[in-house]
Amino acid sequence: MLLQAAAPVYYLHAKSQETPDPTGAGVGEARSMMIGFIGLGAMGARMVHNLVDADLEVVIHDLDRGRGYAFEERGATWAESTDELGRQCDVVFTSLPGPQQMREVAFDDRGLLSSLRSGAAWFDLTTNAPSTVREVSAAALERGIHVLDAPVSGRPDGARTGKLAIYVGGDAAVFESFKPLLDKMGDRVMYVGEVGAGNTAKLMHNAASISIRATIAEVMSLGVKAGMSPDTLWSALRQGAIGRARTFDSIGRRYLQEAYEPPSFALALADKDLRLALELADELDVPMSIARAAQADYREARERGWGDRDSQSSLALQNERAGVEIRLTDDQVERILAEG
Repeated sequence: MLLQAAAPVYYLHAKSQETPDPTGAGVGEARSMMIGFIGLGAMGARMVHNLVDADLEVVIHDLDRGRGYAFEERGATWAESTDELGRQCDVVFTSLPGPQQMREVAFDDRGLLSSLRSGAAWFDLTTNAPSTVREVSAAALERGIHVLDAPVSGRPDGARTGKLAIYVGGDAAVFESFKPLLDKMGDRVMYVGEVGAGNTAKLMHNAASISIRATIAEVMSLGVKAGMSPDTLWSALRQGAIGRARTFDSIGRRYLQEAYEPPSFALALADKDLRLALELADELDVPMSIARAAQADYREARERGWGDRDSQSSLALQNERAGVEIRLTDDQVERILAEG
């Protein structure tokens, strides 16, 4: 039977203060909220630093016992096993290598689902498969436990300074209850939808990042082979229209609103520029697979008669292939851009 676990209500205080009984069963003996953290790797350790710095009650566990000593010296409590940690905690954070490890932490005989009390919350900070998080969440709800995916975007130095984006998917009320705690670890904490949406957002971010960097490598290698010094080329690219803009800002008033007329930069002109770049690549024998894929889309768009529309109109072909409609209002775009 699926339990409809009520969202817990917590108040974030330091060790020296007390909170109401977090089980939701009524007013119980006042005590501090117990926070568990599993996974003290490059990212996890730095996030734990921020929780400990906030003088919170933190219980830690990692497969490498040596990673815990420095935190114990600063007041954290070491748990010898996952279930020992789970029995003590009201909320648990995990920072793990991937889906297999989350399943192990969840479903092992001494895992979190066997030890967390009903009403507890588990935030998985791992970059994970949305299907895995949904699988674990469904099993957890049968025990009255809330699982939310909360992958982070940022590097280890950002984790230590709290400069992280955290994309959270799951129960909105549970998210609001624990947002003050998440704010201790990241400066851009966002609720993005149902469980699994957090990792969908993170994976899309990383796929874009990887693809954009591959494109940068293509144009840098071509420009250098064409005779430019890499420092001069890099400087020139940074000062161009795209170089000065935040990449995702530039699509707001065109692609995301299907507003391609009148054009800011006509597709026919963009196609000409790309063709010239690829002719140069042919002359110098430089492979440009990503740019050639973009050129194929430009050709198809021109064949459809879109040459006088804005160059971003070629992006609509991907929506068509995926069978999705993407269209925001001007107000929606302005609101998101205003967030900074």
